[in-house]
Amino acid sequence: MKLSVKVDYACRVLAQLARHHGEDRLAHIEELAEIEAVPANYLVQILSELRNGGLITSRRGKQGGYTLARDPDKITLYDIVKLIEGDHLELGANADGQSGRRVQQVWQEIRAALEAKYKSYTLEMLVQRGPGEMYYI
Repeated sequence: MKLSVKVDYACRVLAQLARHHGEDRLAHIEELAEIEAVPANYLVQILSELRNGGLITSRRGKQGGYTLARDPDKITLYDIVKLIEGDHLELGANADGQSGRRVQQVWQEIRAALEAKYKSYTLEMLVQRGPGEMYYI
C-alpha cells in the first residue's frame, strides 16, 4: 500500500491549520504553501477537496482564508485518507478456490487493523510539540 503525495500534503496543511485553530485569523494559501512546502497551485485543489469533504471551512475576500471545520482532536488520519484516497484497501469479492475464503478473511483483518490505527491518530497529535521543536520570539 502506498499513500499519495496528495495525502501527505493534506496532512501537513491540516496540521498547520490545527496549530492555529481557535485563533481569530484565517490561513492564506500562499502562507500554507510556503510553510508546508506544498506547490500553491496543487494546494488549491487539495483545499477544495478538504472543504467539500467538511474538514475545513473557507471565507472569501480580503479577510478570507481557511480554518478547520472541527477541533483538531476530532479529525483523524482516517478522515483525511478516506476523503483523499477513498477505500485504500478495497478488497475483491472473490473468495473462490480452496484458499479464497481464508485469504479474504486475512485481508479483511489487516484492513480493520489499519483503519483502527488511522483512527487512533488525530490532528491534535500531529501538532503536539516535542522536545526537538524550537520556537523563536
